[in-house]
Amino acid sequence: MKASRIAAAGAVAGVTVLAVSSPALAHVSVQPEGQAAKGGYATVGFKVPNERDDASTTKLEVTFPTDHPLASVMPQPVEGWDVKVTTSKLDKPLEMHGKKINEAVSKVTWTAKGDGIRPGFFQKFPVSVGTLPEDADELVFKALQTYSNKEVVRWIEVPQEGQEEPEHPAPVLALSEASGDHHGASGDDKASDDAGQAENASAETTGASDEGDSGGTDTTARVLGVVGIVVGAAGVAYGVLAGRRRTTA
Repeated sequence: MKASRIAAAGAVAGVTVLAVSSPALAHVSVQPEGQAAKGGYATVGFKVPNERDDASTTKLEVTFPTDHPLASVMPQPVEGWDVKVTTSKLDKPLEMHGKKINEAVSKVTWTAKGDGIRPGFFQKFPVSVGTLPEDADELVFKALQTYSNKEVVRWIEVPQEGQEEPEHPAPVLALSEASGDHHGASGDDKASDDAGQAENASAETTGASDEGDSGGTDTTARVLGVVGIVVGAAGVAYGVLAGRRRTTA
């Protein structure tokens, strides 16, 4: 009786956990590959799970922030999907590498060529973005998810600090503090690093070779030692046996 009650309670608890956690897992979200540092570049992935049991996701539209426009937006090709990048004129031009930019990407749209994201699956859509703003802690990307049955889910509600998460939250990219060179190591530093890595690799190879030679020498010495012991033992045994025969005689 007690066992059945415990099992029932466990089942109820499991269903409750699933009911609470499933909506959170079903959100369209955005995450960086590594870090998204202020003032730098990053590759981010928009993760799109399929929430429906009877329809596939066939389209994703992501609106890029207008309060912090990004001068560089390059989607990575995704097999089975067409991608369209939409640009808009900026009210205030951006400066990038000493050049003024009057337009920036306002929306990226992925459209499935075939079935799209089927029930029980998800898809990631990677995008390289930059330069990330230095005067913001996060970027909000509003998204529209379209299903094969023409249903459109609008992930556009901006989460507010101190409040419960909305039913359809917009994907939010958290920005980390800048550290060092935003664009990575310089050419000279990279060459130096490559040379250092080559030297280390050579040293490791030489060390491995020396260890191999030493190991081979040690093994040979051990084998010869064992052979010597065996031969010596055989000689002693033969001597003892010969002595016994003489005594008997």
